[in-house]
Amino acid sequence: MAKWQQLLGESRKTIGDKRPLVHHITNYVVMNLTANVTLALGGSPVMAHDVDEVEEMASFASSLVLNIGTLSPRWIEAMLLAGKKAKARGVPVVFDPVGAGATSLRTETCRKILSEVRPDIIRGNRAEITILAGAVARISGVDSLETGEEPLELYRAFARESGAVVCVSGPSDRVTDGERMLRVDNGHPLFGRVTGMGCSATSAIAVFAAAGSRLLDATALAMGVFGACGEEAAAVAHGPGTFVPALIDALHRVSGGGTPPSLRITEG
Repeated sequence: MAKWQQLLGESRKTIGDKRPLVHHITNYVVMNLTANVTLALGGSPVMAHDVDEVEEMASFASSLVLNIGTLSPRWIEAMLLAGKKAKARGVPVVFDPVGAGATSLRTETCRKILSEVRPDIIRGNRAEITILAGAVARISGVDSLETGEEPLELYRAFARESGAVVCVSGPSDRVTDGERMLRVDNGHPLFGRVTGMGCSATSAIAVFAAAGSRLLDATALAMGVFGACGEEAAAVAHGPGTFVPALIDALHRVSGGGTPPSLRITEG
């Protein structure tokens, strides 16, 4: 765990010095929440969606989030434009394939983003990632219905095929670049009782990815910090309604130099 605490300290300093601009093209449901998560971790959020400005914004951003939670043709166009511009400039692109497999529009949009943008990091739940990897999975709306043993080799193969770091959220998060597989055991059941927690984890990844660390490690670290802060928040919350502000406070304490959370990140 010493490695992860050291990396957290280094990333926290870089983020504090840089205050990375995290450009979000995300959904209506989570804009305020993900902006606050980004701010709490030391980043600077911007929600720029219009096709007339996304390329310019992406050109000087520190990282880019593409989240398909609420789609429209113009937003899809904006995601492709911003994603290509960010990739051309070496800006990390973090893709959240919300509800992939639930409708043909979502699945086809994901395929287009994967082929035309080639995101650097993909974070989704088990069903979303399994479907994008070409296998069959059960999904209801944006929620995974998958249980049982996880298809770890499928995750690895998808990471190799897509060229991205793949992060699969669940009771234990899995993060792989196609070779290494990291397991993150931080988290709390209250995450599943509040909308937008997966989207918020994606924003956390984008903040840490902007710090310049290896993307595999940055992704696992972000998931560990986000999950550990969720544990701290749950300890003082009275339920989902008080969980969210406690989570924002916990993230802010970590970014501000407070006591590092207990990170449970392991190989395998």
